[in-house]
Amino acid sequence: MRFDKVEFTAAYGTSKQLPPSKEAEIVFSGRSNVGKSSLINKLFNRKNLARVSSVPGKTITVNFFKGDGVYFVDLPGYGYAKRDQGERKRWAELMEGYFHSERNIALVIQLVDMRHSPTADDMMMLNFLRECKIPFVIALTKCDKLNKTETEKRREALEEELKEYADVTRIEFSAVKGTGVEQVKAAVEAAITEV
Repeated sequence: MRFDKVEFTAAYGTSKQLPPSKEAEIVFSGRSNVGKSSLINKLFNRKNLARVSSVPGKTITVNFFKGDGVYFVDLPGYGYAKRDQGERKRWAELMEGYFHSERNIALVIQLVDMRHSPTADDMMMLNFLRECKIPFVIALTKCDKLNKTETEKRREALEEELKEYADVTRIEFSAVKGTGVEQVKAAVEAAITEV
């Protein structure tokens, strides 16, 4: 699969706008500011394919990128407390609409910040994916921000924190150093061939 031939196609703010799912979809999910845009840009070796922001909650639409016989879908981040009630309601409706509209989801790349314990929202998302029998891997982002000792401590802690998901592939990822890029690509390619 050509990871350098991916183009942004459209952004949708409500579930009613979402197009029918015709091809396999690889989905990026995670809380606000977990590094989704950075992971996407690193994966496709592009600087600004997905807009990176230091402000959490920047992605407020479902963004579609067209690849080689596959769509990549960037979901808006969850858990951003500063959104007003109406915005949070729209987000919930959009997510519900996306996941319950018979999409051809080949894989969800669920991002979790490696530096911290998974949040309640992270756990809720992991439970949701499992209940819906949606295939997923966990990308542990920002691993470059930990030193060797901290990395070992977090690995041990994650064994306990994610013990219900011991069977799920975990990929330590750094958009800065490129750690985990090849493993994410391999997971994507494996998921597409299974569709």
